[in-house]
Amino acid sequence: MKKVMVLFAALVMLAACGRPDSGGDGDSEDGGGESHTISIAHLVSEDQSSHIAAESFKEKVEEESDGQITVELHPNGELYPSDREAIEAVQQGNVEMTIPAVASISSFNEDFMVFDLPFLFEDYDEAYSVLDGEIGQGLLDDLTEQNIKGLVFAENGFRHLSNNEGPVESLEDIQGLKMRTLESPVHTATFNALGMNASPFAFGELYTALQQGTYDAMEAPVSLFYTNKFFEVQDYLTQTGHVYAPTALLMNNEFYEGLSSDLQDLVVEASEEYREEQRELAQQQDSEFLEELKAEGMEVNEPSEELMESFRDEVESVYDEFEDEIGADLVEDVQNASE
Repeated sequence: MKKVMVLFAALVMLAACGRPDSGGDGDSEDGGGESHTISIAHLVSEDQSSHIAAESFKEKVEEESDGQITVELHPNGELYPSDREAIEAVQQGNVEMTIPAVASISSFNEDFMVFDLPFLFEDYDEAYSVLDGEIGQGLLDDLTEQNIKGLVFAENGFRHLSNNEGPVESLEDIQGLKMRTLESPVHTATFNALGMNASPFAFGELYTALQQGTYDAMEAPVSLFYTNKFFEVQDYLTQTGHVYAPTALLMNNEFYEGLSSDLQDLVVEASEEYREEQRELAQQQDSEFLEELKAEGMEVNEPSEELMESFRDEVESVYDEFEDEIGADLVEDVQNASE
């Protein structure tokens, strides 16, 4: 009987040793832990700043997590053709991360529409002071209500107008043009206020739509005109700088909360380094790619101050139209913080 009891105790101990830990963050006594895969879906090409900085993010997270995290990059809209669909996928946990244009986030939180307002920021420093400050962080934190962890803002840069009809030297030159906009009601209202026939359309299918004449005009940062070869289907670029376009690094919040605290800290740190590298590279690319666009035959023109004043006057109505939806206090806070 004693031998049976000893054998039974040994079996119990053996079973206990082999039982996986069902609590905590998955860390084992020898310092190992659960393995995680982070898939990042985004729309831009491999040679654009957002993807290049994402490669650095991948390298840092994989190396400093000691193999606990593997990062997979999916550029060129290969998983989702639009930012909205990619954000929904993150929200639902079908993919762990995405890097959308902030304009697309307004479909999930209307407060983000404040950054779509035309001529809100005059330069990069004004934009950074708001995005990296209390206002920007508060908006990112609010995304947890949609099961999204807002990590940092990065950038696409100032957006410019292009078309296939001719150089834009007056408001009359853009009247009635079929204009593709981001999936943002503020962007669409802005170009309709300028007299264009504006509507949103998925970025991943835009080249073909321009090629087929579905749209006459579009707007984007310089880097996207070049890396997505829009110069092949758009002849004229006018440097309007009508909107500063941030991007955001977003993660499924449930996934983030499921990471151990040290891995959470690593993700945040890598995201902040991503922001700094990506912004620096984005501005460098804007300068280099503008010259490349000219070399490819795209006609680039700097609008007159008179033209820009007429643009600003025409879009003042957009502020009034969305004041209640965005919140007058938020608009005023952003304007004050950027001064």
